[in-house]
Amino acid sequence: MAKDKRTTISVQGASINILSHQEEDFISLTDMSRKFGDDTLIYSWMRNRNTLEFLGIWEQMHNPDFKGGEFETFKKEAGLNSFHLTPRKWIEATRAIGIQSRAGRYGGGTYAHKDIAFEFGSWLSPEFKLYLIKEFQRLKEDESRRLSLDWNLSRTLAKLNYRIHTDAIKSTLIPSSVTPVQASLVYASEADLLNVALFGQTAKQWRDANPAQEDNMRDHATIEQLLVLANIEGMNAELIRMGLSQGERLIRLNEIAIRQLQLLTRQGGFNAIGSINDQHE
Repeated sequence: MAKDKRTTISVQGASINILSHQEEDFISLTDMSRKFGDDTLIYSWMRNRNTLEFLGIWEQMHNPDFKGGEFETFKKEAGLNSFHLTPRKWIEATRAIGIQSRAGRYGGGTYAHKDIAFEFGSWLSPEFKLYLIKEFQRLKEDESRRLSLDWNLSRTLAKLNYRIHTDAIKSTLIPSSVTPVQASLVYASEADLLNVALFGQTAKQWRDANPAQEDNMRDHATIEQLLVLANIEGMNAELIRMGLSQGERLIRLNEIAIRQLQLLTRQGGFNAIGSINDQHE
C-alpha cells in the first residue's frame, strides 16, 4: 500500500497538516481547532445535530459500509445535555471513513475529508474557512503544475531514448534490402516488445480495450512508467546489439521493469504489469 503523503499549508498564521490518503485529501481538524482553542472544539461541533446530519449524509453518499442504524441513534440523542461524541466513538460505532483519528506525536490527531473539514471551518469562522479553501486550492494547483512538468520531462526522455532504440534496430535487425513497409513492421514489433515488458499488453490490445481514446497507451502512462520506459529502451538497444533473441530480451526487460517500478513506487508489487513468466504459466 502506498504511503500517505503529508503536506502543510499556512492559514492566517496557523499551520494545517494535510494527508493525501488513497487519492483523497484529509485536513487536520486538530490543527484547525488550535487556531481558536483546543480539541474540545471538535467535540462541541460533533455534538451539534446539524453536524451529525451532515456527517451522516456524507457517509451515506461515499461509504457503503456505513452503519445507518447507529447514526440514527446518535441523531436522536443529539441536543441532550448528556450527549457526548468523540471522533473515535463516531468511527468505531458507524464505520465512518470521512473522519480519521491518527496517533503520533508529530502529525497525529483528528483528520477529516476536505468536504467535512471545510464544514468544520464554517463552524469555527467563515473568514477562516475562505482562507483555508484558498490555500488548499493553491496547494492543489501547485501539485498539478509540478506533476505536469515531471510527466512532460519523463515523456521527453522516453522520446529521446526512442532514437537510440530505433538506431539499434536499424543497424542490427533490419537488412539493407527490405522495403519501408517491412522495416516499419520490425519497428512496431520492437515497440510492442517494450509495451508488453512494461504495460503487459501490445498497442493494439490497448486500443481494442479503449476504443473511445484517440491517443495512445503511452500518453496515459504514469511518471514512473515513463521513466522506466526510457530506461528499458536504452537497455533493449544494447541487448539487440548483443544478439539476444526477442524472447530473451522480453523476459529480461520485463524483470527489469517490474523491479524498477517497485522501487519507484515503493510498494510490494505493481499492478500495472506482471511477470512474463507468470503470464505464460
